[in-house]
Amino acid sequence: MIGNNGSDSGGEIGSTPQTATASTQLDRLVARARVADLWEQVWPVLWRGLAVALLFLIVSWSGLWLDLSPLWRQIGLGILAVLLVVALQPLIHLRRIERRLALSRLDREAALRDPSLRHGPASTAQDSLAVGAADAGSRALWDLHQRRAARDVAGLRVALPRPGMVRRDPFALRAGLIVAAAASLFVAGPEWRDRIGAAFDWHQPVAPGPNFRVDGWIDPPLYTRMPPLLIAMDGSDQHLRAPVNAQLIVRIAGQGKAAANTTLTANAGLVPIPGQEPRPDLREERYRIAGNAELTIVTPAGRQRLTVDAIPDRPPEVTALGGPEVNGRGTFNLTYRAKDDYGLSSAEAVIAPVKPGRSLVPIPHISLALPSDASGDTETKTLIDLTDNPWSGARVRYQIVVKDEAGQEGRTTETEITLPARPFRDPLARALAEERRRLVTAPDTDRPWVQSALDALLVAPDMFTPQPAIYLGLRTATTRLRRARADSDLVDVADLLWEMALKIEDGDLSDAEKQLRQAQDRLKEAIERNAPDDEVKRLTQDLKQALDKFLSEMAQKQGREPNKSGERQQNNQQSKSVTPEDLDKMIQDMTDAMKRGDTAEAQRLMEQLRNILENLQTAERGQSDQTSREMQKQMRDLDAMAREQQGLRDQTFKDGQDQQGGQRQPKSGQPQQGQRGQQGQKQQGQQGQSQQGQKGQGQKGQGQQGDAGEQQQALRQRLEQLEQRMKENGMRGEQGLADAENAMREAENALKQGDSDEAVDAQGRALDGLKRGAEGMAQQMQEMAEGQGQGQGEGQQEGGQQPGKQGQAGARDDDPLGRPTRGRDMSDGRVRVPTADESAVQRARRIMEELRRKLGDPTRPREELDYFERLLRRN
Repeated sequence: MIGNNGSDSGGEIGSTPQTATASTQLDRLVARARVADLWEQVWPVLWRGLAVALLFLIVSWSGLWLDLSPLWRQIGLGILAVLLVVALQPLIHLRRIERRLALSRLDREAALRDPSLRHGPASTAQDSLAVGAADAGSRALWDLHQRRAARDVAGLRVALPRPGMVRRDPFALRAGLIVAAAASLFVAGPEWRDRIGAAFDWHQPVAPGPNFRVDGWIDPPLYTRMPPLLIAMDGSDQHLRAPVNAQLIVRIAGQGKAAANTTLTANAGLVPIPGQEPRPDLREERYRIAGNAELTIVTPAGRQRLTVDAIPDRPPEVTALGGPEVNGRGTFNLTYRAKDDYGLSSAEAVIAPVKPGRSLVPIPHISLALPSDASGDTETKTLIDLTDNPWSGARVRYQIVVKDEAGQEGRTTETEITLPARPFRDPLARALAEERRRLVTAPDTDRPWVQSALDALLVAPDMFTPQPAIYLGLRTATTRLRRARADSDLVDVADLLWEMALKIEDGDLSDAEKQLRQAQDRLKEAIERNAPDDEVKRLTQDLKQALDKFLSEMAQKQGREPNKSGERQQNNQQSKSVTPEDLDKMIQDMTDAMKRGDTAEAQRLMEQLRNILENLQTAERGQSDQTSREMQKQMRDLDAMAREQQGLRDQTFKDGQDQQGGQRQPKSGQPQQGQRGQQGQKQQGQQGQSQQGQKGQGQKGQGQQGDAGEQQQALRQRLEQLEQRMKENGMRGEQGLADAENAMREAENALKQGDSDEAVDAQGRALDGLKRGAEGMAQQMQEMAEGQGQGQGEGQQEGGQQPGKQGQAGARDDDPLGRPTRGRDMSDGRVRVPTADESAVQRARRIMEELRRKLGDPTRPREELDYFERLLRRN
């Protein structure tokens, strides 16, 4: 029988050396198992004590002891000590486990590590032979059993301790204590030793400083940009000067009878206003200075009188410099001078209709740029775009109104003007825009007139609306206007008329120019509402890209006009020019102004950039009236020649058929076409008689009598004169016109020789050349219209100067592209920024307010309070 020995002394495995070694190894494993089991019992208890220690460090390093009195420090330490004792109390009851339990631990770990050792090798090694020791067979089996047990014991290992902290602390609060201790150590910084020692500092604090003081100062309004004025509370009377609407502040800090008995007596020049909420240790009185003021301060220490002379804030003064200066696209500039003591807060042009009545849309609100300074010496110009507004072109009363920060107003005298409107070259587009304005501004009185005008435009579609899309749109607008019952229906009709006018006028408008205008408007709107830096940066980048695209197209257009290079060089010598680098620098300066919070400077630069680009577009698109009329007359003459040539060709073909005696009748359309050509010839010939003279009249008379050769010769001579006038106007010669002239000469010779077939063929080539020449002339006219600039508006605008002379009128102050040249040098950066020091003033006020707050703390040492007072008196 096999027995088991579970005593601590260990059992006999056998008498062989192998079994003796196994017994020694088993004893060591049992000792290690006991140590591991003991650590599993000790570590959770030790961690509780460590948590209490970490809690003490967190409280110390966070500065809690500094805010507690000595009594509460002792109470806090006592609580932590009790917690520590309770946490470590389980250590008293710890016991070493028995050998049997250690062997069971070894068997469990062996079974987990190797399933073949599930029979419990450690306990088996402790077995002893109970009976049969004298039997040889039993002894042999026992020896075999002991050797196997010794081999299994040699492979046993003791696993690491497993305290089971996850089971005891499932929420990992111990990690939070470690992180909190590290954070509080970071907060304590170099004072970590002193804060731990503060828990054991149980001495009473030093006696508090003075418990009563009176401080006073005058806080001027922010828009005055004046520093605060400190009042010396030394018992002597004082005399100061401060602007109107400044605040006089008296702060009484401390408790007791002295602070409560302090009284303030003010005269009518001081208006009480609410101050800070009163506290037991602080009382504050605030007054607004409305005029010459006097304040008497009575304290237990004495009596003091303060006299303040109020610096008046006069209303702003504004002067309009001329009327609206109209640009070529219908935009206009308003220029004014304004003067104020401390600066303006807003400026606008107030518009009111001349005739009272109802309108479909409100009167436009025009905001003006603010001057860079309020001295009244500088001129402020604002570019205004009302081209899309229905009120453009209406007769209104207008005046400029400016306001300062105090709410005071300054106005110019009210004058009547006609709001500048966008000029339209096409008569139909101009008529639609005018009817739209009448419908919107006076729907009750002018609606019948608008209906009649639209109906009249539909009478002769071939004359007024040759394009099917425009005709259908006009008919739609007429029908909608007749059926309109609400204001919204009338507004839709007005919008349709405006869209048709733009389609007729600007069907070929450059996309780059549209994108540039949109980018300017978006950035201007963002600057006015003080948008975030990211949005301003994005819109500025969009403006740069649109500007680069616009300048690139302009360069390509100028490259296609070599005949105008000499004229451009002459103009550049007479006026200043602007480069893409100048425009990029203006955009960058505008961005920098927004970054530093100088919205007024950013708005000024934006208006200047818009003015430059507006004049640049106007100069690029303009054209002189005399040259335009001459080119249009040449186009009409060329069209008349083409009609006469067609009629002459039809007549030549008919005469050739009659001479040959052919049986085939000409098509019905040919005689009619010839008749129409002859009628057109007669009409256009009569129109051009004044220019062609008596010779042209004789030639046309011969053409009517059927002398085709002389008629063809007269037509060729008129073409030669037309080409000569084109060269005199600076236009390039067209190859199509040269081919037409040669073909006319061949037709002339063929007609004189009686060869009608050859003449008809040459006349067909002449017609083709005239057609190509007309297309080339139209292209040249379009390029010249886009490249030279046309007059600044149409006619004289009431209340302003003649638009066409805007460049001459502004040459004294601006360069030809609208940049100011008088009184401002932007190249060296010497530009006064009116609000650049505002943030510094605010920072200084916050610093002084903090100094006054600390000065009013009676618990601070006397030396520190004296230092704060010296700082305030120095500043």
